[in-house]
Amino acid sequence: MDRGTVVVGVLLASVSLAFTGREDMREDLSRVPRIIAFDRMYGVDGPFIGEENPIRGIVGDEAPWVIAGSVHGTLDVNGLLHLRVRGLVFGNDPRTPPGEIGKNDEPTFRATVSCLTEESETAVGTSNVTTQGFPATVRGNSDIDATLVLPNPCVAPIVFILAGSEDKWFAVTGVETEPAQERRSPDLRH
Repeated sequence: MDRGTVVVGVLLASVSLAFTGREDMREDLSRVPRIIAFDRMYGVDGPFIGEENPIRGIVGDEAPWVIAGSVHGTLDVNGLLHLRVRGLVFGNDPRTPPGEIGKNDEPTFRATVSCLTEESETAVGTSNVTTQGFPATVRGNSDIDATLVLPNPCVAPIVFILAGSEDKWFAVTGVETEPAQERRSPDLRH
């Protein structure tokens, strides 16, 4: 073979690998598809506090909560839920119990995945599936890893973080971007 034929052969092989044999493409194809992935949640606040405005049948806690750190979560089609929660604590508000601002008073957090699902050919209902409790620190840190049996279909899923001791939510998938959120965040510098 002459040198030109070898160069053309190598180039064709390289182009072929770029489209069909890349390692990262194989990894993407082998990963279980996600239903949702998120990096933000909304701490219970304002009109969501208490029983007046439940979300999909789940009421908010009696006091406001904030995420002073971060939350990262994924839910895949097999029902595998991963949540990494850092700093889910009581907000700075008069309704917060004395001495609890910037703290978590629950020893465990649970997660609920809420889906809309078909009840019949013409009716839609809500199906809420909840994990067991996972340890939570006073600083509001918790790692929740659970496999849930999701309804089929699972449409418009929402993820909640609940108290370990009662069916009240502290945070839900969503975001608040107004500056008032910063005013309610606890001052953790003291």
